[in-house]
Amino acid sequence: MHPEPKDFPKVTLSKQIIERNIMNNHSPIMSKLQPESIKDRVHRAMCLLDARAKLVAREPEAGLATAEYAVVMIAATGFAGLLVAILKSSAVRTMLTNIVKTALSVA
Repeated sequence: MHPEPKDFPKVTLSKQIIERNIMNNHSPIMSKLQPESIKDRVHRAMCLLDARAKLVAREPEAGLATAEYAVVMIAATGFAGLLVAILKSSAVRTMLTNIVKTALSVA
């Protein structure tokens, strides 16, 4: 059985603390000198995920609007990319040109 959130010890985490801990473990100078291995990338991702989970457990509502905004922006960007790809196709371009020509000839 998992303890209730009130049973967790109070831990003060901030963005600066998380970034400092990441920087201590993963120096940007070293990453420029040698490529990051998959193991290192997974380890770094797990550290970030763990830090984020601790932060969310402490303040579950903080940053929620930002996360929702990010998801919406990613979806909108994907949809825009799909729309551009569709509109650039020759069949759709021909169809749209014919619609415009028909509309102009009627007027």
